[in-house]
Amino acid sequence: MNVLRRHYPEYLMEAAGLGLFMISASIVTAVLEHPASLIHQAIPDPLLRRFIIGVAMGLTAIAIIYSPWGKQSGAHINPVVTLTFFRLGKIKRMDALFYIVAQFVGALLGVLLAAKILGDAIAHPTVGYIVTIPGASGVGIAFLAELIISFGVMMMILVVSNTPKLARFTGIFAGMLIAIYITLEAPLSGMSMNPARTLASAIPAHNWTAIWVYFTAPLLGMWSASEVYVRLRGRKAVRCAKLHHHNNKRCIFRCGYREQAMGNGSQMLSDKLV
Repeated sequence: MNVLRRHYPEYLMEAAGLGLFMISASIVTAVLEHPASLIHQAIPDPLLRRFIIGVAMGLTAIAIIYSPWGKQSGAHINPVVTLTFFRLGKIKRMDALFYIVAQFVGALLGVLLAAKILGDAIAHPTVGYIVTIPGASGVGIAFLAELIISFGVMMMILVVSNTPKLARFTGIFAGMLIAIYITLEAPLSGMSMNPARTLASAIPAHNWTAIWVYFTAPLLGMWSASEVYVRLRGRKAVRCAKLHHHNNKRCIFRCGYREQAMGNGSQMLSDKLV
């Protein structure tokens, strides 16, 4: 409970971040996919519509990551990202637990609020509460696709966020990957990478089709990425669990930047004594 009292702002930020992402995804999808939408009627090409949705969601992710809330919480907005950083030793157990609970709650509240805004439009088959289900290629391909895109996004996060010259651009790279994935991969699995995002849509839609895929493939993909990264660079190469750390917001993680700063301070004191 002491952890909850001290770190509840970060938990609320994670809930709000994923909730806002789900609201944005619902509205953008309805505008571009509902047959009564004038924009849908003006853009008959489904690939182009997916590209526009991808760009919109990529920009949404970038805005969340670089927002004051995202800078403070780390902008995981995904239980699997949190679990991966927990596995890497960058998050304490209770913080990881509360992050995950907040993400699931925030995602569901986001979809429910979007349903209030959109009314019956969100339930239309072309929108369908933005559920993520396997495409025409089947469950096996959906599983493989989710595993690959999850591996890709986590590897990007680890490589870019731990490369000093690139670290500040981690959010930009994340937004670009989301745009690419929605454009090209969505027909295979719906492009989730996120069990909280999938469950939030499945509950009001009452659509549980192959939901196990979206709880297992992202976890396997992201954990595999972390294993590859650690084998190549070592566990100490992972500096922090924040996607954007170069800011003045507090950090509640086991932070390598803080340790480095303390070490530099000790060295400066030692130099003065000498």
